[in-house]
Amino acid sequence: MRMILMFVSSWLITFGVLSNGLSGKSSLRPSVVNVGAIFTLDSTIGRVAKIAIEEAVKDVNSDSSVLRGTKLNVIIKDSNCSGFLGMVEALRFMETDVVAVIGPQSSVVAHTILHVANELKTPFLSFAATDPTLSSLQFPYFIRTTQSDLHQMTAVAEIVDHYGWKEVIMIFLDDDYGRNGLAALDDALAAKRCRVSYKAGISPGDVSRSDIMDLLVKVALMESRVVVLHAYPGVGFTVFQVAHYLGMMEDGYVWIATDWLSSALDSSSPLRSQTLTDTMQGVLVLRQHTPDSERKRNFSLRWNNLMGGSLGLSSYGFYAYDTVWLLAHAIDSFFNQGGVISFSNDSRLNSLQESKLNLEALVIFDGGHLLVKNILKSDFVGLTGPVKFSPDKSLVYPSYEIINIIGTGLHRVGYWSNYSGLSTVPPEALYSRPPNRSSANQQLNSVVWPGESIRTPRGWVFPNNGKLLRIGVPRRVSYREFVSQVQGTNTSKGFSIDVFTAAVNLLPYAVPYQFIPYGNGLENPSYDKLVDLITTGFFDGVVGDIAIVTNRTKVVDFTQPYAASGLVVVAPVRKLNTGAWAFLRPFSRQMWGVSAAFFLFIGIVVWILEHRTNDEFRGPPKQQLITILWFSLSTLFFAHKENTVSTLGRLVLIIWLFVVLIINSSYTASLTSILTVQQLYSPIKGIETLKNGDEPIGYQTGSFAEHYLTEGIGIPKSRLRALGSPEDYAKALQQGPKKGGVAAVVDERPYIELFLASQCKFRITGQEFTKSGWGFAFPKDSPLAIDLSTAILTLSENGDLQRIHDKWLTTSSCSSDNTELESDQLHLKSFWGLYLLCGIACFGALLIYFIQIILRYRKAASANLVSDGSVHSRSKRLQTLLSLIDEKEDQSKRERKRRKIEKSLSENNREIDLERDSKIRNSQICSENSFNSRH
Repeated sequence: MRMILMFVSSWLITFGVLSNGLSGKSSLRPSVVNVGAIFTLDSTIGRVAKIAIEEAVKDVNSDSSVLRGTKLNVIIKDSNCSGFLGMVEALRFMETDVVAVIGPQSSVVAHTILHVANELKTPFLSFAATDPTLSSLQFPYFIRTTQSDLHQMTAVAEIVDHYGWKEVIMIFLDDDYGRNGLAALDDALAAKRCRVSYKAGISPGDVSRSDIMDLLVKVALMESRVVVLHAYPGVGFTVFQVAHYLGMMEDGYVWIATDWLSSALDSSSPLRSQTLTDTMQGVLVLRQHTPDSERKRNFSLRWNNLMGGSLGLSSYGFYAYDTVWLLAHAIDSFFNQGGVISFSNDSRLNSLQESKLNLEALVIFDGGHLLVKNILKSDFVGLTGPVKFSPDKSLVYPSYEIINIIGTGLHRVGYWSNYSGLSTVPPEALYSRPPNRSSANQQLNSVVWPGESIRTPRGWVFPNNGKLLRIGVPRRVSYREFVSQVQGTNTSKGFSIDVFTAAVNLLPYAVPYQFIPYGNGLENPSYDKLVDLITTGFFDGVVGDIAIVTNRTKVVDFTQPYAASGLVVVAPVRKLNTGAWAFLRPFSRQMWGVSAAFFLFIGIVVWILEHRTNDEFRGPPKQQLITILWFSLSTLFFAHKENTVSTLGRLVLIIWLFVVLIINSSYTASLTSILTVQQLYSPIKGIETLKNGDEPIGYQTGSFAEHYLTEGIGIPKSRLRALGSPEDYAKALQQGPKKGGVAAVVDERPYIELFLASQCKFRITGQEFTKSGWGFAFPKDSPLAIDLSTAILTLSENGDLQRIHDKWLTTSSCSSDNTELESDQLHLKSFWGLYLLCGIACFGALLIYFIQIILRYRKAASANLVSDGSVHSRSKRLQTLLSLIDEKEDQSKRERKRRKIEKSLSENNREIDLERDSKIRNSQICSENSFNSRH
């Protein structure tokens, strides 16, 4: 039996081998799988990566659970950080039987050689090429086994936003790695409403110390003090040395270095690392975060034993190690799926056989697509944590550590992850919680900044280039109390100037500026054009009585308003004397008419309801008409002598008396005001009167009022008249529309208040119909606007703002005149609810009354029909109905019922009296008996 089993097994194996051999493929795993590796051996990352890869290969080949009998062989080539040499080495690999290539290390080299990967279908796995433009769509055979700079620049942008900085300077290496990193940072900052204000590129070739010094001198002249350095270690260290020499590592500066610095410091020896950090105190550094684990700690210990402290282990070493394992797992899955290592010639290269380049030797890896597919399906835990790819072929859970260089060490101040943003706890501890990107949840530990400062730097200063800020000031010809130019000089004075000067003096830094007058001095300049000059760069800011309106806020930033403002209407007024007919003024004509009609209506309704039951509402027609008029008018004084006996009549009268009470009280209050307070009158009641009319309207030259009246309200421009001074205001208002003047002037309240200080013939009519304020204008995202806003609030709180106001702006001399504009008359719209209530009550009572009459009529008609058996004509029925309405209601039944009730009440009272007398007699008898018993 044993011999039979051995024979069958040998036959099956032999048959399988022969059948596969006939097909040109072999399902048996090869003894060796060749893998190439291209990176710069003599570099910060390359020195660490070479040893990490070699250790990973040892571990893979000693693990029987991976590749199972197949040995992994990694052939390392040096690209020397050259795209050309990288291309040559890649082509040399394509002449051999390598199934994949680990590398390239440099993003510049990757852009060159990945075209080879596309053509020859060989996967390239890079543990260090972080350029975000190495997309999976352009290079389908490229797999990045480390984090992309897209995430790193997002982390930098969130750090900048966390500390409230708005502008940064980026120093970068001017190659694919640096430029594409800059583009990623620019996009990430724009999402936070920040920007790169200055881009300082460094040549990727040999660069001298003097070149870097020239570049940093330019950086020092810039406004921003937040510098992001994205370079290679050799250039980066030189930048820090020169910056330290120029005093750019002192208090006020912020330096943020990308992960090139952390990898360089981690891989350096401790003594070398201490020497390097001397010139980088206070710098923030990013480092790719790899979660802590026992396997990672064991490998780090193994590394230290192997290197003896001569070479440190950086995060790129962990990623290089995991890349080997990733490839080993993918090749194992490739074989499990029946993959065969085979190559074929590229037919497109046959035409180049006569070339001495021997290009026809290049072969295509037939299983390249399947191997890439298995690589992207990998899911295991390595030294760097979970090794798994997202749909866009990026590693999952991108995260960075934020390091602060203090003394001779690196101190972690927090983490950044794409899942939860900035935090002080490791990102892996937050993955089990719901994502929370709220600003309150974004936290970092304290930082020691350059210059050993623990106070967060402001992040900007005024450019140290000898230039003063050009502050535009309007050259006003009217209302010079707000802004005016000192005669013969370029200096300015006024309320707005003093507020600006006081606010600047409160800033914790000096502001070099000069006032530049704007305008021809003959008329007030256009403030819209003045503000627009900020956007062109002609002015660095505008100071003056600048109203904060919508169209201006779209192009510039304003400070906190330092004065309240808004458009008002000023018009001529005249005093109203009381006169003989003053008692008619409290009510409008419509109100008088409706009130009179209701008095008459109520008299008629009450007469109808009381006519059949009340003798006082009966009699000759003339007497009844007089009764109606007298009764309705007497309700005004509660002096009517007629009593109402019907329920419906009393209901109507009660409601009407309530209405009369309200009307009477309102009339009395209004008349009292008219007779005791001097009234002013103007036909212009406010902006609505102007809008509905067709009379000309005045406005101040250069004011935004013109735009608001035409665009906001829709008043034709032909009705507007530009006026240049308070004297023009007074003259135009006095002349009036009929003599070439204006009906009213629309202007901002501060101007009008100053105008009315000496012009008592005019008053503000209506309410302020816009709400705005005056502020100082600066370019968009200017930090000076924010700091000055804080200073203005301080001036307001400590009372300095009011003192400046009192210094320049006098109070109205007309303030002692207690006259006021005539208040609106009492109109029907204020009382229509009362009249409606009363009308409903009247009609309801009449409806009930007539229903009762109709029921009586039907009863009477039925009785007449039974008695004489004839059908009456229509006129007869109408006569019967009218007689029924007019006849006096029989009171006999009501009298009998009343007497019966009174009799019943008297009998009850008599019984109560008898019972009370009986109780009294019994009480007396008991008292006498008790007295006799005692004696």
